[in-house]
Amino acid sequence: MAAGKLSTNPASVQHMLRDYLYSAQVLEIVYRDDAGQVRIIHDVIRDLFNRAGREFVLIGRGQMLRLDHIVMIDGMNISGGIG
Repeated sequence: MAAGKLSTNPASVQHMLRDYLYSAQVLEIVYRDDAGQVRIIHDVIRDLFNRAGREFVLIGRGQMLRLDHIVMIDGMNISGGIG
């Protein structure tokens, strides 16, 4: 996907994440950890799911990221499209 801002429509974010899930493409993911620190990782998306009323992304290394903590994927700002 091209760099830029994704529509603030949560369905657009879900569609984009599913596309990345099925492509198995290595992505740059920028997120805030539980301490609020900005982290950058390079990995694939392995699964998308809900648990305890929250949405999560499971990445290739087995780490679960809360969707509302993800700021950017491959240069695409998605934080406005969540929640």
